[in-house]
Amino acid sequence: MTFFEHIDALRPHLIRSVVSIVVITVVAFCCRSFIIDTVMFGPQKPEFPTNRLLVWVGEQLNLLCLWINSWAGTSLSFDSESLLSRTIEFNTINTYMAGQFNLHMKVSLVIGIALAIPYTIWELWKFVKPALTEREIAGTKWLVWWVSVCFFVGLSFGYFIMAPLSVNFFINYQASEMITNMIDVGDYFSTVMIVSLACAVMFQLPLLIYFLTRIGLVSSAFLKKYRRHALVVLMTMAAIITPPDIFSLFLVSIPLYALYEFSISLSMKVERKIALEKSKE
Repeated sequence: MTFFEHIDALRPHLIRSVVSIVVITVVAFCCRSFIIDTVMFGPQKPEFPTNRLLVWVGEQLNLLCLWINSWAGTSLSFDSESLLSRTIEFNTINTYMAGQFNLHMKVSLVIGIALAIPYTIWELWKFVKPALTEREIAGTKWLVWWVSVCFFVGLSFGYFIMAPLSVNFFINYQASEMITNMIDVGDYFSTVMIVSLACAVMFQLPLLIYFLTRIGLVSSAFLKKYRRHALVVLMTMAAIITPPDIFSLFLVSIPLYALYEFSISLSMKVERKIALEKSKE
C-alpha cells in the first residue's frame, strides 16, 4: 500500500474514535450537575473519601501518641492540623463573561477524551493489526486491556489521592495573613485535571518497561542495578508533584516504587518467555 492508501485505511478508524469522543463529551456536558458539582468539586469537600480518611488518620495518630505517653511516660504529640485542615472548603470565582461556559466545555471534552481512551486505542490497534504477524498479534492482543487498566488506575490514584493533597495544601498555604485567596475556578479545575491525567500517564510505566524489554533496550538486570538510583528519581518526582510535606511524599512514593518493582518482575517474566521461545526455534 502507498502512503495515501494507508491514510485512507486509517481514516475510518480516526472518524470512529472522534465520534466516540464527541458522544461521551456531549453526555458529560448534559450531566452538568454531576460532573461539575460532584466530580470536579469533590476533592475539596469534607465528605470526600480522601479527606475523611485524612481526618481518621489524624485522630488515630493522636490516640497513638496519647497511648504511648500514658505507657512510657513520654510527651509525644502529633500535629494533626496538616491533615485536618485538608477538609476546609473554599469558594471559587469566575472573572470572564463566558468563563463558566468555556470551562464547562473544556471539562466535558477532557472527560470525553479520557473515557474514550480504550476505544481509541482499540481502533488504532485494529488499523495496525493487518501488518502484524501471528506472533506479534498474540503478543499484543491484551495491549488495549492493559493500557486501559493502567490508565484508569492511575487516573483514580491521581483524582482520589493526588488531587486532594495538592489542592488542599495550596488552598491552606498562607505566605502572609494579609493575603486573601480568591481562587479562580479555571485554575482549580485545571489543577484537578492535570494532576489526575499526569498520574494516569505515569502508571503506564510497567507497559513501557514491557515493550522496552521485548525489543531488548532494557533488561531486568539493568533495572535491578539502578534500583537505588530509580528510588531517588521517583522520590524526586513525587516531591515535585506533591505538596512539600513528608506525609504526602510518603503516600505518593510508595505506589510509584511499587510500580518500579512490578516493572522489574514483568521484565524478568518477558526475558524468560523470550528465552523459552528461542529454545524452541
